[in-house]
Amino acid sequence: MARQDRVKATVDQELKDKLVSLNRVTKVNKGGRTFSFSALVVVGDGKGKVGHGMGKARDVQQSIAKAVDDAKKNMHAFPLLNGTIPHEQLGKYGAGKVLIKPASAGTGVIAGGPMRAVLEIAGIQNVLAKSQGSSNPHNVVKATIDALLKLRSPYTIASQRGIGIKELFEG
Repeated sequence: MARQDRVKATVDQELKDKLVSLNRVTKVNKGGRTFSFSALVVVGDGKGKVGHGMGKARDVQQSIAKAVDDAKKNMHAFPLLNGTIPHEQLGKYGAGKVLIKPASAGTGVIAGGPMRAVLEIAGIQNVLAKSQGSSNPHNVVKATIDALLKLRSPYTIASQRGIGIKELFEG
């Protein structure tokens, strides 16, 4: 069960955004074709908060602006541990499946395309990641965010078990 704790994007937060995909879409009317653009954007603060959004408009800049606004509304928080993730996790959305693993310091972000954008914007510096299912950017981004939302910090696990943080790592 993924946590549904959304985080409000406040004005004082410094958010970075990254364009993941931009598609030209066509609607065929009686009078001819109408072209518009569809943008997929990820937004994050680099400290464990990330969101994704989609926007469609006749102009590229307007579609990106709409996507950024949508992404700010869909921000989620997840635990970070020394620039990496606390544990290995699988994420799934539709046919998109991703696997993310913690990595030692100095490894960098080993991930492809849409996953790399999400992980870098989220503030993860060392991680190993693999996309195993669909290569559709929308599904890969949503599966990556699903995996990040399933992460639990060691402090949370220790408090749920009713033990101290030392006993968690000793056992």
